[in-house]
Amino acid sequence: MRAVVQRVSRAQVRVDGAVSGEVGRGLVVLLGVARGDGADDARSLAEKVALLRVFEDAAGKMNLSVLDVGGAALVVSQFTLLGDGRKGNRPSFIEAAPPEEADALYQAFCQHLRGRGLAVATGVFRAHMEVELVNDGPVTILLDSKKLF
Repeated sequence: MRAVVQRVSRAQVRVDGAVSGEVGRGLVVLLGVARGDGADDARSLAEKVALLRVFEDAAGKMNLSVLDVGGAALVVSQFTLLGDGRKGNRPSFIEAAPPEEADALYQAFCQHLRGRGLAVATGVFRAHMEVELVNDGPVTILLDSKKLF
C-alpha cells in the first residue's frame, strides 16, 4: 500500500457535485492498494498514519499526531499511486490491486483508523472524485507499507 499523507486545515471530496466526505484540521490520505497487499499492510499503514507526528506542539516542533490534536482523516482511494511511468509516456497500472481486493483493503484501512478513535471521512471507491484541500505547511509525506519496517 502506498499513501500520500497531507496535513490540512480543511478538505473535502465531491462526487457528481455532491460532497461525499469532508474534514477540518487533520489529514488527507490518498491511498493506493498494490497487488499482493493484505490485511497486515492495511493495519500497519493505518497505525503509522494515526501516529505520524506531523502537527506542531507549543514549541513549533512537529511532535503531535492527528490523534493528539483531535483531528480527522479524509481517506481517498487512488490507484494511480501505483502507476509506473518508467517506460513510454503512458503510465502502467499493472501493480494496482484488482478493484474487489483494493476496495476491501481500503475499507480495512479506514476501519483501523476508526479503531484508533480517529474520525474518518471517505471518498467513493472507483468514482470520479474532485478533492479540494488546503495543505497546511505544506506538509506532505509519502508512505509505503512495504518500507515501514
